Amino acid sequence: MVVEVLSNELNIKNYLKLLGVDGGGVNILAAKAEMHLVAIKDLHVGGANILKQDALSVGADLAVPKGTVIAAQKRVDALLIATTKELEILAKKELAQPFGLKGLAIKLKKIAKVKKPKECEIMGVINANDDSFFSGSRFLERDAVVMIEQMIEEGADIIDIGAVSSRPNAAIVSATEELERITPILELIKEKNIAQSVRLSIDSYEPLVVQKALDAGFTIVNDITGLENDAVCELCVSYGAMAVIMHMQGTPQTMQKSPTYNSVLDDVYSFFNERIEKAERFGIKDIVLDVGIGFGKSLEDNISLIKNLEHFLTLEKKLLVGASRKSMIDKIFPSSVEQRLSGTLALHLEAFRNGAAMLRVHDVYAHKQALEVQKELL
Repeated sequence: MVVEVLSNELNIKNYLKLLGVDGGGVNILAAKAEMHLVAIKDLHVGGANILKQDALSVGADLAVPKGTVIAAQKRVDALLIATTKELEILAKKELAQPFGLKGLAIKLKKIAKVKKPKECEIMGVINANDDSFFSGSRFLERDAVVMIEQMIEEGADIIDIGAVSSRPNAAIVSATEELERITPILELIKEKNIAQSVRLSIDSYEPLVVQKALDAGFTIVNDITGLENDAVCELCVSYGAMAVIMHMQGTPQTMQKSPTYNSVLDDVYSFFNERIEKAERFGIKDIVLDVGIGFGKSLEDNISLIKNLEHFLTLEKKLLVGASRKSMIDKIFPSSVEQRLSGTLALHLEAFRNGAAMLRVHDVYAHKQALEVQKELL
């Protein structure tokens, strides 16, 4: 007999198939192998005691504060520890229970259905301005087109082009100036028919600029204001464009002045819920969510968002993460912008592992290689 301890990151379905388990058994056993940690806040103590017993009855468990069994506090925070299969069973049980457990049951059912993406798209960054935080991403006119072609060769799925810096304390630029900066690149893109070779994304929230890009063959609107402007919503609908909704606290000029949250996960989730509802009300069908790393976030906030991306998968939209060469890396390991590729790869690989389906990057080739290696390890 040989006994081997396997990784929790094992692709359990593939392993079960290699063992020769029948098709139905593969899904059943895979659901028993995947573990979930679900934080439940402000739960009525009566609900906590019911949930604790129901969790134990299905093989799961609920961690609760001391004194919960005697109702020492009226409301408590708890941690549910359960496999996918246990969540499915527990969700059915709680539908008939009081103390708000019916609402919890609906949420648990959604969590049990979540599937992390198996592939991750690479969005290469081109800045048509001279004040973006990383000089290596700045390109004008024909140089920009040369770099776009290089990124396509290196494996970019999307090219994201913007003409205004959104770094902290960036100068405010008028829509007219933004349009003047980006128009020469848009004209060359149209002339060379680049939209036939790669998907193009416009990094702007100005309707004037967004429309010009959509007319040039762009199919994605990357809006750091999260579709705040109704006119941008209308453009996305009329051109059938994908909308990237990003979360930002404040504006680029104010966002890093002591950002605070009640709970960064819950606050960002609520924002996404609100903006998804707005987008769908306008008729936008293709939506991607960007948690906004570095946009009104502390280091701890950024880390929490990357580690807990799975929290946002219940919104049933693709997730985008853009931590490329950002200052959070410098806060962990002092380094210049030019020295942050290694830190970027560490953050982005973790983001993919936790549910990201898109990565916005300055270094396409390095990410293509890292993702291909990462996929072999999963």
